[in-house]
Amino acid sequence: MAGLTLASPSAERTTARAAYSPWRETWRRYRRHRLAVVSTFLLLILILAVVVGPFVWRVKINDIDIVAGLQGPSLAHPFGTDDLGQDILARMIYGGRISLAVGLAAMLVSVFVGTLIGALAGMSRGALGHGLMWLTDLFLSLPQLPLLLLLIYLFRDGLKVMFGPEGGIFILIVLVIGGLRWMPVARLVRAQFLSIREKEFVEAARALGASPVRQVVRHILPNAVGPVIIAGTIDVAAAIIAESTLSFLGLGFPPDTPTWGRLLFDAKDFLDIGPHWALFPGGAIFVAVVAINFIGDGLRDALDARRVI
Repeated sequence: MAGLTLASPSAERTTARAAYSPWRETWRRYRRHRLAVVSTFLLLILILAVVVGPFVWRVKINDIDIVAGLQGPSLAHPFGTDDLGQDILARMIYGGRISLAVGLAAMLVSVFVGTLIGALAGMSRGALGHGLMWLTDLFLSLPQLPLLLLLIYLFRDGLKVMFGPEGGIFILIVLVIGGLRWMPVARLVRAQFLSIREKEFVEAARALGASPVRQVVRHILPNAVGPVIIAGTIDVAAAIIAESTLSFLGLGFPPDTPTWGRLLFDAKDFLDIGPHWALFPGGAIFVAVVAINFIGDGLRDALDARRVI
């Protein structure tokens, strides 16, 4: 009919390519994982609470009111008080920033070190790769908790002098936890590199004269980043648990720094008369760790192109 124009097949293919976006497809897959979406909102609420909380809830963390000691949740103290009458909500908001910051910073350290070692081992075709994997297996065989406690005990005093009580312990805990969590990332990255470096597009880049660094940065690493992101989410949860364990054992931050683990440590002698003191920080650790694990599951499903969801 006159006035009608039929689109050519090439134009339709161009429109389809323009409409397709890998990030949009990843988000579509991620939304299908309902637990991951719910966990994302819960984690965002936790982060928003510890960031914005001090501007909304202006109770000081060190205000002492002996008369109000070990009171349960009320309008004046929504999460109750500890044995000194200090507001638990205010202390949890302050401690949440430290606990989450430790988890994120330790994750960055472990992902950076693991990716670097895994990439070197995956690109090496000689003794270097075998040596790095032998080093990785050596670190995997070490008992992590006793080694963690030993390193904290040996170096905490020196770092406290250099960076202050809180800054020194923060740097030490991040470096130690991150330094003992890079091995799974390294093995994962090495396996990805060994597989991807033999693909046709990498062979083509190599034939065109691309240097090994360019092959890694432009071709191999972008295709291996999915499993690294998933491993990173797991490391955040593990780092939060490790920091809480150290604080619970009394080897973490100073006693006047109320991290979630430290609040549990202080509450252990009052579980019979003040269970709320342990319930709220323990619940925060539980929610944060479970949410991060479900987010990791959702990312695994979203980034796995072979999985049909």
